[in-house]
Amino acid sequence: MAHVEWSAGIDSVSGALSKPGKNGQHSCNKMLLGTHRVAPTESNKCNRLYLRKKMKRATDVTTKELNAHTRFTTVHAAVNARAKNLATLAQDQAAFLAQKDLSGGKKTFYSWLWKVEGEAYDEALNG
Repeated sequence: MAHVEWSAGIDSVSGALSKPGKNGQHSCNKMLLGTHRVAPTESNKCNRLYLRKKMKRATDVTTKELNAHTRFTTVHAAVNARAKNLATLAQDQAAFLAQKDLSGGKKTFYSWLWKVEGEAYDEALNG
């Protein structure tokens, strides 16, 4: 395993440092991914770098994946519209605050909107 020495002022790096481009874009053919381990350990070597080659999907997109993409797109649009709807904003904020501190309650307004709109989408889909 490689050992990485960081420059002064850089303690750690985490995330994609370079990504392969999409079709038609100029970029590298490999992904460089840096990770930083924060779990307690006796080893001081807690940074790791990985290279991953650009992959091409071997299977076709399944119906389940297409349904998940459709659900995400629809719920995302509904959340954005509802967050900007001044007619229901005060009621939504009150409902969010009422459930926020309950067990299982959503802690952010947008996560609550995603939950509500996701449930509405599922209800409309399943009838």
